[in-house]
Order: sequence, then structure tokens, then C-alpha cells
Amino acid sequence: MLSINNIEVVYDRVILVLKGVSIEVREGSITTLLGANGAGKTTTLKAISGVLRSERGEVTKGTVQLANRRIDGMRAHEVTRLGLVQVFEGRRVFEHLTAEENLVAGAHKHRDRTRLRDGIDRAYAAFPRLKERRHQQSGYLSGGEQQMLVIGRALMSEPKVILLDEPSLGLAPLIVEEIFSVIRKLKDEQKLTVVLVEQNATLALAIADHGYVMESGRIVLEGPAEALR
Repeated sequence: MLSINNIEVVYDRVILVLKGVSIEVREGSITTLLGANGAGKTTTLKAISGVLRSERGEVTKGTVQLANRRIDGMRAHEVTRLGLVQVFEGRRVFEHLTAEENLVAGAHKHRDRTRLRDGIDRAYAAFPRLKERRHQQSGYLSGGEQQMLVIGRALMSEPKVILLDEPSLGLAPLIVEEIFSVIRKLKDEQKLTVVLVEQNATLALAIADHGYVMESGRIVLEGPAEALR
């Protein structure tokens, strides 16, 4: 489903951040990227999703392919239309919009009102708490509810691949367990392909099928999640 082949990423034309990173992601699987802060995990996600351009970064070597179609060099909205969406670290909601209005924003590539309603219903089915909070301004939601909202908003574009950046960050253990349970359920029931960036290796490897360990912009270890665990 997703293939990253020996990519290098440079910021501001001089700062080399990724150094020959190669990753294979099977369709309908959860693949996790592990490593300390600054290892290059988030940059890898941004190289895949096309966000690098907005941060003066670029893939200078190698290729990124989605379902055998080359996507490195594409703009982020073009990549989203092909079925790949990124959920950023830090629960970036539109604070002055309600929870449901945030979900509507996630369906920007659809014009069909029926598909929009169906998408909202699916988000509420995955995260029932969002339905209870649908008329509340998202800036007043709890951290866990905001994390559910940004994942639900990403699902509104009906992605084949979802990139999740540190979804457990700053959340209570019970909320993290609930969110990770939903991620696993989406993978099992909807065959969603997931790339999960996490510092909590134990947590990530508990739901992942395969894992990669990054250090200083390189892949230093990879294997089945069970073996890495």
C-alpha cells in the first residue's frame, strides 16, 4: 500500500534530516515508527503526506509510492485526494468550531451531502462521545475528546491510509487505551492501513503488526511487532 524507498529529506536546502529511510507498509496493517525525540519520525510522516513544502523541507532523494503511484513532490491536498491523510501531533482542532463542524471540515474533498452524513455517522460510531459533544465548541473539549475528534475528522475523507503522530501524547492511560482500541478496530473491520508514530514503544507494539526503530534520521532496526516487543 505504501512504500518509502531510500528517501533523504533536507530543510532550508542545507539541513539533512532523513538519511536513506526505507519503509514498507502492507495494506490493512498497522506499522509503527519508534524512536526518541528528534529521531526523524514526524519528518518521515510529513515526507509521505506532502506537508514538508509548507515547512521549507523537501525530499531530495528516493521515492514515496502510494499503491504503486509516486506521490513525493505532490502537494498535501493532492495526496489527501488519493486516500492518504495525516493526523498531526498536538490535537489541532478548529477551536471556535463545534465538534460536528470540525468533522464537516474533514470532508472537504466530498460534495455529496449523503456521503458527508454517512461520514459523520461513522465518526460517531467510532467515537460515541463525539456525538454527545457535537454542538460544543471544540476548544472546550477535553484532551482525549480532541484526539478523538482529529482522528474522526481524518476519517471523514475516507482514507485508505492514515498517519497518526503521537496520539497518546499527554492523555490519561484509560483514554489512550480507548483510542488505541478504536484504531485496532478500524484496521480489523475497515481494512484501514495505519502508520503510527509513538514514543511509547510498549503501547505501539501491542497493536502494531510491524515496526521500525529510528535513530538520528535512519532506520536502525525493523521486524514483526512481536519480535520487537
